[in-house]
Order: sequence, then C-alpha cells, then structure tokens
Amino acid sequence: MRFFHIHGDRFIELGQLPADLPSEGFLWASYARPEFEQRFSEVQQKLQRWDCGQLVDLHVSDLINAQLPSHFDYTSWYDLIVFRRLAALPGSENLLADEQAPSASAAAQALNAIDTSPIGFAVFDHVLISVHPADCVVRDFFADKLGHLTEGRDLRGSARLPTSPAELMLRMVNHTVDNYLELRRLLSRHLGSLQRELMDAHSHFDNWSLLLASRDALHRLEEISEDQRSAIQEWIDALDEWPLSEDPQVRRERELLRVRSRDVLEHIERVLTHVRRLESSSEAAVQMHFSALGHRTNSIMRTLTVLTAIFLPLNLITGIFGMNFDGLPLIHKAAGFWVAFGLMLAVGLSLGLFFWRKRYLSSRH
Repeated sequence: MRFFHIHGDRFIELGQLPADLPSEGFLWASYARPEFEQRFSEVQQKLQRWDCGQLVDLHVSDLINAQLPSHFDYTSWYDLIVFRRLAALPGSENLLADEQAPSASAAAQALNAIDTSPIGFAVFDHVLISVHPADCVVRDFFADKLGHLTEGRDLRGSARLPTSPAELMLRMVNHTVDNYLELRRLLSRHLGSLQRELMDAHSHFDNWSLLLASRDALHRLEEISEDQRSAIQEWIDALDEWPLSEDPQVRRERELLRVRSRDVLEHIERVLTHVRRLESSSEAAVQMHFSALGHRTNSIMRTLTVLTAIFLPLNLITGIFGMNFDGLPLIHKAAGFWVAFGLMLAVGLSLGLFFWRKRYLSSRH
C-alpha cells in the first residue's frame, strides 16, 4: 500500500494516512487487494474522521472481489467504479516479442496469458481509494510518472498533475485500456497463425480444441469490453447529474472530466471493435475451411467419376472378348489381341481428351 498527497504541482508520498485531511489538494490511497481486505476497518475509521462518509459494506465486498465484472455505482458522498483490466500475465513478455515464431502452441500460450483482474476505485471529493491486484503495475507506473512530472522529467502525455480524484481515476482507467494495444498485437499475431494453419491445403488441421478455446476467449473479452463500456457510460451519465457550480474553474474542470471520460469511452469502443473483428475473422476462417474442404472433396469425386467413365467402356470390351464362345471375331487370329488393345487405347484416349476439353480433369474452374 502507498499513500500520496497531490496539490498543485506537488506530488508527495506519505508514509501513512494522515490524521487529518489536507486543506488543499487530495489524497490517493492505493492498496493491493489482500492489503485492503486486511485493513479496510482502518480505512473506514479514517474516512469517518475526515467527514468523507464510510464505504458501504456492499461496496467493500465489491472492492475485494476478484471475480466482479466492470460496473459503476454511486452514493451521495462517493462514486464506485470497478474496472476489469485486459493485460498479459507476468512472464509472457516472450509472447509479445516480434521474434517469437507464431504457431498453434504459441497461440495457446497467448490465450492462457490473458489476465482480466478487476481494479476498484472509490472516488470521494478529496480522496481517491484504489484497490489493485497484487501484481498490478498501474499504481507503480503512475506513482513514478507523477513523480517525474513534478521534477519536469516526463514530457509525454499530460504535462500537469491531476487536479481531482476523478481525473486521476480516469487517467488510470485510460492507461489500463491503452495497455490492450500490446495484448491486441499478441492476439492478432497468434490467432492469425492459427487461421493460416487452418486454411493451409497441405496441412491436416486437428487443433479444434485450441480453435474453440480461442473463440471462447474472444467471447469473454467481448463481454469484458461491453461491461467496461457500460461502466464508463454510467459514469458519464452520473457526471452530467452533478450539481452545477458558479465557479468558472470548477465548471472548466468538470468539462475536462467529460472530455477525458468520452476519450476513455472511445478507446473502449476501439477495443470492442477489434475484439469483434477478431471474432468475426475466426468464424469466417472456419467457414472458409469447410468450404475449401468441400471444394477439395468435390474435385476428388469428379476426378474419380471421370476415371470410372473412362474405364467403363474398356471393361465392357474386355468383358465381351472374355466370353467363352468359339465364334467370337478375332479370337483365333494372331493380330486379335493387338486390334482389341488398340481399340481400347483409342477409346480411352478419346474419352480422356473429351473430358479434359470439358475441364473435368482440370484443377481450375
């Protein structure tokens, strides 16, 4: 757990929660989920002392629940957002490398490397409480980034510190969504290799369990993205219902919050669109595979039918000359065999040429 005081251009890390709420700026209290579960009573006491209002017991359960989907809820004194992240598990960096050769086994590892643990935020007027997974790097990333901003060493992204707990929450949510770009590359790369193997006419594809697992993973990602979109949309709706203020600075900050919220929503829409595109591409590849398989089967059956049609008259000729009658023509002549053989050869070549001209023996259509 880490605690920070943010005010103006100052970003100060605190050793513990202060006894009194600072008169200016806001506090950011970040906990790993196991830490919050053990110390939430202390958090409740501090909130009560700061006159912020305690967390509702149901919301405390939401914050420590590792299986909860993304959603938004609110009270008259704070807002609650639970946002499931889309990230690659630690140790899967080699799957993101461009040098990693795509294969069916790599695709299976990529699907197993997807982590969707939730991050919880309780947004008060002057306090932000964030609850992260134990291995979440979002907190440390923002602690370093905001520290660099105060030192003037970070020139990327926003060049100022957040002015409110809501803005800091939106920045972390936006960073979580943008991290999907690496995961998107991973999925596109390895699912693409799986689809190429599926469409290869010279391979005997039998990884159907892996293909079904990939489609199930895409379905889950789609559901997660839809929950994320619903949560942010509800947050935007609640933001529009905040009481109006006469202070121009407050109105400007709220307008910036709306702009940043719409930007986060647009990023989630792009993630959702990409997931649906991958899902549609996977389903189209399966349909094309069975269409190609049916086409190859029809070609084989056509070739076998043509060969049967060619040999059928030849079998008829050999059957006629194989009958046990003494009066058959050419039976007792020395050139009878060569005449029959020549007749069969002429019939076979004629039928073969006929079917070839009709393109029944061609590999193209």
